[in-house]
Amino acid sequence: MKFDFCLAAINFKLSNFYYLVMKMIDEQLKKNLPEIRPGYTVVVHQKIKEGDKERIQTFQGLVIAQKHGSGISATITVRKISGGIGIEKIFPLHVPTIQKIEVTKKSKVRRAKLYYLRGKFGKQAKMKKTEAVVPEATLPEQTSTE
Repeated sequence: MKFDFCLAAINFKLSNFYYLVMKMIDEQLKKNLPEIRPGYTVVVHQKIKEGDKERIQTFQGLVIAQKHGSGISATITVRKISGGIGIEKIFPLHVPTIQKIEVTKKSKVRRAKLYYLRGKFGKQAKMKKTEAVVPEATLPEQTSTE
């Protein structure tokens, strides 16, 4: 009997700890992220701190992988070609230094990971059925004159 009580007390403490951890994680998750999939061209706005100054640096490229689901550890791998050299960056989605992520183009792909694009460039790396994404414009509110 005494042993059962100890297990119940430990379970109660662990469940409270789990609840607190999940609450903290939920507070840190970003709520306004767009849908991001492999094949999408995105612009990632990242806050960079250099000495005393802070600035926003953008990185535009193709999403070649999305990993770790949609939780706190979710990441995307973005690839771009700059000066004939391929550059890949892995961005954690829910880190505070990421200001915003914009989807500029959607391409139809049939793979979850586009690592095969690392060896291709130019027309070989062309994606099928690309559609440009028009940013949602906010319409002015209509006022009724009565």
